[in-house]
Amino acid sequence: MNERESLQQAKRVVIKIGTRVITDPAGGLDEGFLRGLAEQVARLLERGCEVVIITSGAVHLGRRALQVKRKKESISLRQAAAAVGQPEVMHRYIEAFGAHNIRVAQILLTMEDMRERRRYLHVRNTLEALLSNRVVPVVNENDSVSGEAVTFGENDKLAGVVAASTQADVLIFLSDQAGLFTSDPRTNPGAELISTVQPGEDLSSCAGSAGGPESLGGMAKKIAAAQTAADCGVAVVIADGAEPQVVVRVLDGDAVGTLFVPGQPTQARKQWMATATEPTGAVVVDAGAKAALQQRDGASLLPRGIIDVKGDFEAGDVIRILGPDGSEFARGQTNYAAPEVHRIQGAHSSQIEEILRHVGQPEVVHRDYMVMTTPQGPSE
Repeated sequence: MNERESLQQAKRVVIKIGTRVITDPAGGLDEGFLRGLAEQVARLLERGCEVVIITSGAVHLGRRALQVKRKKESISLRQAAAAVGQPEVMHRYIEAFGAHNIRVAQILLTMEDMRERRRYLHVRNTLEALLSNRVVPVVNENDSVSGEAVTFGENDKLAGVVAASTQADVLIFLSDQAGLFTSDPRTNPGAELISTVQPGEDLSSCAGSAGGPESLGGMAKKIAAAQTAADCGVAVVIADGAEPQVVVRVLDGDAVGTLFVPGQPTQARKQWMATATEPTGAVVVDAGAKAALQQRDGASLLPRGIIDVKGDFEAGDVIRILGPDGSEFARGQTNYAAPEVHRIQGAHSSQIEEILRHVGQPEVVHRDYMVMTTPQGPSE
């Protein structure tokens, strides 16, 4: 069975719908698209699949209703637009899916809901309960209360977080492009569609700008979200949302769009660290420590390998682990606050008690609470 054919075995599917896909040229929601989506989801449910939808469009509809010009938009006006547009989005989903006797549920999330482990687990459990009752969750960022400091920034990242947290089999990005190209096809007619992306593949030359003024996302952010989800063991496909029966065709194994081949699934806590958390600080390690940590059965991070500490963090926080060149290759939950790590960096674990004047863990980050983020992606 090849990589495409394996998608036929998918039982849990997350579908992310961009603003330019769900809206029509007049600025409203594209009812024809929603009817087609509902019909495809009905077919998936008949197969025994579970489906989660990540939708955009609320802010766009709210701007239209309030006659807000984006160039003059403040944060509070964007939040107000989201509050006006979100009920309209859900009303249209209820209508379209109700025609197939499919019940939908609204879930609005902020980044804070996913950063804090306990709240993250509540969200995951709610999604599991909905799916077990054959309800289709329709998820969006809660833009009416999300500020710049607590926002996903766009729904591409939100889709990756939800796909990883629910241990989805497939995440499908429905875009206004046919997939990932070798360069921006809007400016380079010779750009070629990339059919398959392998784990760890460098795609920096393929990223383009945001799709349009109504979109906060873009190919660069889709690539980042897709690679993170794939690194957590989720197959990802970027495809054209206007293609007839595109979701069904993807799950039939057709060569549609760009497939990101999944890596090895990670433990649930490590998926949370890799996708949902925003690290509060970082430590820099020497080349020997980096090599040891990157081994498949690698070691825990000991104070001796640390050469610098960045940021202000507390014990229990998720921090980045950087190589000598300053690039992140892992992250994990620290046993010590930043001032303590400053004091013990470079020391042997046997010296920790003497330096800190209290008994502590021998590791700054234990292997069980660490996840590799590059180049091979999150791994145990």
